[in-house]
Amino acid sequence: MDLTIYLSFIGVSLLLIIAPGPDNIFVMAQSISYGKKEGIATACGLCSGVTIHTLAASIGLSAILYKSDVAFSILKYLGAFYLLYLAYQAFRSSSEVGSFTKPKKQTLPALYRRGFLMNVLNPKVSLFFLAFLPQFIDKNGISVPLQMIILGLTFMVLTLLIFSIIAIFAGSLGEKLLQNAKSSRIINLAQGTIFTGIGLKLFFMNK
Repeated sequence: MDLTIYLSFIGVSLLLIIAPGPDNIFVMAQSISYGKKEGIATACGLCSGVTIHTLAASIGLSAILYKSDVAFSILKYLGAFYLLYLAYQAFRSSSEVGSFTKPKKQTLPALYRRGFLMNVLNPKVSLFFLAFLPQFIDKNGISVPLQMIILGLTFMVLTLLIFSIIAIFAGSLGEKLLQNAKSSRIINLAQGTIFTGIGLKLFFMNK
């Protein structure tokens, strides 16, 4: 692989990861609500989803998804309904007496699965990798699928690094906010609103 192309890929990837988007906002919301470790677990789930999309792009499954309106719609609606279900849980927690002191604790595996499903069930991520990775392929280098896998794994590592930093800072903020009963309820409402917004955006999304 060409080193110059690879370094430019890293630079562009960092800009894309840092830019405000559904995934980093999702990590921030989970970290504020549940803590630093829980936020990192969510980030690990999201990043694991990146490996699925990378493999799909490298072996051509993403191209099939792009061409099939039915497959795209099924994946899109599954993702949207899952996010709306998470929103429902957050809103329900905000109305429960116990949530006025602190959101219900979530296990690390549960938050990992939450991040993984959110990423995998978003067809836009597959189409993004299908369009993004080939721009940094060296035609004179090693096999194209292998280059795409290397680029995808690099993107995953960079994403995990940035999201972990977000989780640590957001988790510290959450620890202070959750000391106040009123803030705890507001956090649940905000989390539900974020999930609703992302879910509706995915529901009405077109290719």
